[in-house]
Amino acid sequence: MEEKHRQLLEDIYNRAYEYEGKYGACPQAVLAALQDFFDGIDDQVIKSVHAFAGGGALCGDGTCGALVGGLAAISSYYGRERSQFGQKTAARKKNFSYSRQLHQNFTEEFGGVTCREVQENVLGRAYKMWDPEDYQKFEEAGGHDDKCTNVSGLVARWTAAILLEKGIAPKV
Repeated sequence: MEEKHRQLLEDIYNRAYEYEGKYGACPQAVLAALQDFFDGIDDQVIKSVHAFAGGGALCGDGTCGALVGGLAAISSYYGRERSQFGQKTAARKKNFSYSRQLHQNFTEEFGGVTCREVQENVLGRAYKMWDPEDYQKFEEAGGHDDKCTNVSGLVARWTAAILLEKGIAPKV
């Protein structure tokens, strides 16, 4: 990979890390970081993924929000349009293929895709994000200092690498 892309990927990692640490909502942190460096990710997409934070509604049993953010970014470029319902488009096939790459990177790194599995992997245990006491323990364990921030940064970096590899040009 070219040196300029190495630096770009590092910058994207850092931006997602920063956004997750400052603002939470990992899917939005990932998407916003990618939007800062690539055209094609609409603000409505960022808005629409908010409820996926913390494994969906902060419940922990759904897909990690950071992964959702990365998948949403890929779909912003290759996802099926409503007008294409029922059609087997080339973009549809690409979307699933590129998204599977991200999924594979994620599962290799974190051993699963649910928020709970990621928390167990990076924090040593899962937390009940709706319980104020347990949420405080999550924060004290580094949830928004260096744990979920790192997860968000990695997903943003992996997603950006896929986009670059597939010919999506960054902003100039």
